Amino acid sequence: MIELPEALARADELKSELKGKRAEKVWPPSSPHKFCWFNGEASSYDDMLSGRKVVDAQGFGIFAEIIFEGDLRVCFNDGVNVRIFGEGDNIPGKYQLRIDFSDGTVLVFTVAMYGSIACADGSYDNEYYIVSKNSISPISPEFDHTYFFGLLDSAKPNLSAKAFLATKQRIPGLGNGVLQDILFEAGIHPKKKIGSFTEHEKELLFVSIKEVLSEMVRLRGRDTEKDLWGNPGGYKTKLSKNTYKDGCPKCGGEITKAAYLGGTVYFCPECQT
Repeated sequence: MIELPEALARADELKSELKGKRAEKVWPPSSPHKFCWFNGEASSYDDMLSGRKVVDAQGFGIFAEIIFEGDLRVCFNDGVNVRIFGEGDNIPGKYQLRIDFSDGTVLVFTVAMYGSIACADGSYDNEYYIVSKNSISPISPEFDHTYFFGLLDSAKPNLSAKAFLATKQRIPGLGNGVLQDILFEAGIHPKKKIGSFTEHEKELLFVSIKEVLSEMVRLRGRDTEKDLWGNPGGYKTKLSKNTYKDGCPKCGGEITKAAYLGGTVYFCPECQT
């Protein structure tokens, strides 16, 4: 799933690979998916984009977007997978959107569980997009102690650590995937109530958010996610579906896997309290 490290990495890759290239044909879904949502009719995207050059790409929160001439944008989020192909490559026959470029490059969008793909102008009216784009990024200098402690103070004290970090778009781009290592490094149990945090725990959580996300961004995403060419990200997750059976990286004890708040959490019952 796309979270902040992947949004930034995919945007960098798209900019590097596509800037200056002209869209030649946009194909609507060859395999319709009831949990893939479009802005308007996907069949209209060809008329909107064909003949336009890519001028930029950017990532923020849970979104990455390709910017075309005329400020038209193709943005995608969450469970949308994007792959790039060149001339002679075997192009998948099933997709939710496909963009062919005049130099033979092909961009294919697919959705596994759910996700959105939108073609819109700069005023795309989607609350998650707007919040992701306009909120303070947790890796920016503006996301400082004052800002973070303000978020904590404004939240209900009976919220769990996971609920605080990954719901209500308090910190766009920080979701159930990246929070596993953040809470592990901070030594905080995902179900611990934020009202019970000590000042030291608040500081540990703040530092962990900054350091873990920065490292994930530096290494171009997590190893549980894939880049434009299908390669895993460079950040080796400590607690994830890939590693939880290996035991705790700190104490060697057994990692707990549990369903919680609509997703899976991984934690060490000894190191996270």
